[in-house]
Amino acid sequence: MLYTLLCYNSEDVVFSWSQEEDDAVMGRLSVIHERLHKEGKLGPSLRLLPTTAATTLRKDEPPLVVDGPFAETKEQLLGFYVIEVADLEEALGIARELAAANPGGAYEIRPVRLFLPGEKVG
Repeated sequence: MLYTLLCYNSEDVVFSWSQEEDDAVMGRLSVIHERLHKEGKLGPSLRLLPTTAATTLRKDEPPLVVDGPFAETKEQLLGFYVIEVADLEEALGIARELAAANPGGAYEIRPVRLFLPGEKVG
């Protein structure tokens, strides 16, 4: 089953890390990433640029384009993983490992359905 792990944290905290702090976190995460990749469980994983680089299209009538993220929140969506695992318990186990390697914030675990244009959706 496919899950996405949505990574939330305080953008102010994460983007204030020194290069050494960021390298240390990414080094700890890469150990987990490499293992998941070898096991065939890791799909795309991305770190988003700061919300100051975001643009939002609001579905008003007419649509409105604004600078910045969709919502002003205490913690921001800073990245995500797509993983293929047996069930929610395995997804939670991976999220716990990532949380131990990456301080603060939260992971939202959400099942996803793969949509490929032109293919029949189950």
